[in-house]
Amino acid sequence: MPLFEFRCRSCGHEFELLVRSQEPPACPRCRGSELDRLMSAAAGHVAVGSLPVVGRGCPPPNAPPCGPGCCRLPQG
Repeated sequence: MPLFEFRCRSCGHEFELLVRSQEPPACPRCRGSELDRLMSAAAGHVAVGSLPVVGRGCPPPNAPPCGPGCCRLPQG
């Protein structure tokens, strides 16, 4: 059963939902059924002690996020 991210067209609420078989998804806030599926960031398992070290190539703190894999992507 895949986990998807959605945005409700009626109220704008963004949420994650575990989609089971043929159940049509609905917004948990307003129960709206007009949803946009959002792109999710890939996740993976990282062994303890194997985290990459952020080097000097990282943009300055006041720069906007640089894209997928950026060392400064917002955590939400």
